[in-house]
Amino acid sequence: MSYLQGKRIVLGVCGGIAAYKAAALCSKLTQAGADVRVIMTKSATQFVAPLTFQTLSRNPVHVDTFAEKDASVVAHIDLADHADLFVIAPATANLIGKLALGLGDDMLSTTLLATTAPIFVAPAMNVHMYENAATQQNMATLRNRGVRFIEPGVGQLACGYVGRGRLEEPEAIMAYLEAYAAASRTLAGLNVLVTAGGTVERIDPVRFLTNDSSGRMGFAIAEAAQRMGANVTLVAGRVGGPLPGGVRVVHVGSALDMLEAVLAEYEQSDIVIKAAAVADYRPAVQAEQKIKKTGESLTLELVRNPDILQTLGERKTHQVLVGFAAETERLDEHAQDKLQRKNATSSSPTTSRSPVRARHGDERGAHFDKNGLVAALPLLHKSEVAEHVLRLAAGRLPEGGRAGRSGAGAERD
Repeated sequence: MSYLQGKRIVLGVCGGIAAYKAAALCSKLTQAGADVRVIMTKSATQFVAPLTFQTLSRNPVHVDTFAEKDASVVAHIDLADHADLFVIAPATANLIGKLALGLGDDMLSTTLLATTAPIFVAPAMNVHMYENAATQQNMATLRNRGVRFIEPGVGQLACGYVGRGRLEEPEAIMAYLEAYAAASRTLAGLNVLVTAGGTVERIDPVRFLTNDSSGRMGFAIAEAAQRMGANVTLVAGRVGGPLPGGVRVVHVGSALDMLEAVLAEYEQSDIVIKAAAVADYRPAVQAEQKIKKTGESLTLELVRNPDILQTLGERKTHQVLVGFAAETERLDEHAQDKLQRKNATSSSPTTSRSPVRARHGDERGAHFDKNGLVAALPLLHKSEVAEHVLRLAAGRLPEGGRAGRSGAGAERD
């Protein structure tokens, strides 16, 4: 049985010669049991008639934003809400640019602005258009927002050039979508606990110590776990940006608060991912009033915070415990040392980040277990790193499924 059976898929078709391949993709999606609704740009109708897609999908095809076929709904909103997956194939440079800029000037781009479904983009264009700096920047912007790209192939293009720009074959696109749909069941029924963001250690009522963390890696893990069917609890410290939807969030301040919140969830958790930036030290005394400026220097006494990952490692019974480490040097050595000292599960991802790339949502990482390197990752978006982490964690679950009973969450230590 196809993992796409019963899925509601909106297929966007842009104006390019590769539109004929979209007809084959539409047919394959329908044969797999998906409910396919097609939106075409006006340019696309110059290459393939809407009647083709209507016949293959067995649903009306939408082209004009203002051609409302059902007075009881607004078509582009109804389609946006309808989608479990939103696929654009072929996607032109123009559509990619509009999507990156948030423009909605036709039926397809307007519906894309309104959807909350995962978006998959399969580009098709001339090799120089694909390699153009503007196109690449637009794609990077979209990746940073969680849009997934099904990269074009290399070969003879319709324009006569040879290079990257051919729409991926319908069979390969189907395989990509099948893999995504299958992953949505990987963690079904499991409880995942994730920690994210930095902790806040108060000096006085108006000042505090913290770590440089936006929480985005933990957010990406929580979102990916939720997509993969898990019950997710996110223990969030000081974070930036909107919190992920569909997950239970526990807000905390200090490292001690985070430890308490994590321990409350730990026994019921199957997978625990520590992606939070927890402060190693806290002020020995928190002043009740604002500390006044009285001299040329100020000395603060700091005391060590509990090591949350190590505490969890000591209490581990059935949990798959994954620790993150933001390292700047000697990645292998620090990763192995952390695994041994803290009794983390044999799958432990560690990341080595440059501040510039991290701000763009990119991570370069490696996965280690107690025997050494498991996998080295190229520069990937956080959402892709998150999926790697969760797949490896799922592979460490005992044979037969769950590691425990129930629970959820995630962070970085």
